[in-house]
Amino acid sequence: MIGLDAQETAIFLPFKELTDTLRAAFVEGCEMPVRHHHTVDVTDEAAATLLLMPAWHCAHRSSRYLGIKIVTVFPGNAGRNLPGLTSTYMLYDAQTGIQLATLEGNVITGRRTVAASALAADYLARRDARRLLVLGAGRVASLIPDAYRAVRPLDHVAVWDIDGGNAERLAQSIAASGLAASIVDDLEKAVAETDIISAATLATTPIIKGEWLRPGTHVDLIGGFTPGMREADDDAILRASVFIDTDEALHEAGDLVQPINTGLFSEKNVRSTLAGLCRENRFARGSDTEITLYKAVGTALADLAAATMVYEAAVSNAEG
Repeated sequence: MIGLDAQETAIFLPFKELTDTLRAAFVEGCEMPVRHHHTVDVTDEAAATLLLMPAWHCAHRSSRYLGIKIVTVFPGNAGRNLPGLTSTYMLYDAQTGIQLATLEGNVITGRRTVAASALAADYLARRDARRLLVLGAGRVASLIPDAYRAVRPLDHVAVWDIDGGNAERLAQSIAASGLAASIVDDLEKAVAETDIISAATLATTPIIKGEWLRPGTHVDLIGGFTPGMREADDDAILRASVFIDTDEALHEAGDLVQPINTGLFSEKNVRSTLAGLCRENRFARGSDTEITLYKAVGTALADLAAATMVYEAAVSNAEG
């Protein structure tokens, strides 16, 4: 059995190859039960959460894998100076049930998340898009520029974060990689000047206003993963052609749940899922002036595809 830490897992997930792997995985599909949420009571602290995300390849596949991502969220760890979230990915042979690998789940999640967004942008962002605005400066947000460089010829990245110091550190890191970067003071101006907006925040009130969006912008909403979280306002949703990663986004993402609950939006307004885009395999933007918006909540299919890619690359590397 293979065991890989965070650095080793990341090495086997370069974004160009990962984006191609996800494209094939969304075309193929897999068996993907509804994710399991369990509440864990903790003495004298906020309750913790156990999240289980299983998926396995269909029986007709020649090499079949079964995987499960195990995530624990313990809010009380903040007071212990420990990470609040821990994630592990377990990969098995789907023919025999034998365990094959234990992988670093945070790396799997982070890299497949931004790679899926880049994949969607490959169908939705203008082909000449070169300016990227990143909202957020955390672990996932820090991966966004490299992922988007796999699908578009970026020449500038602007970074905004509620903490200016975090934004400055991320911008410096991006600049050190050879890509021009700057921090944003005026968010409205930055939104109006960019080609692609990718948000990976924990915002509960909208930070992107539809009235700021110029024609031709592509909006990528990564961060909001509960009905109470929100990164874009109603106007942004209504002005855009909306795409989602999976149907779960209609029930889990506040950016869609809230306008659905008020009657401003419905699932009939969704143009396609990411699987639909990949199976059509054609540029989905109607014109250079269309505003497109992609909302993701994550999927076990992408986890399985990334974990399979890591395992097969690690085995090949060991044998070579």
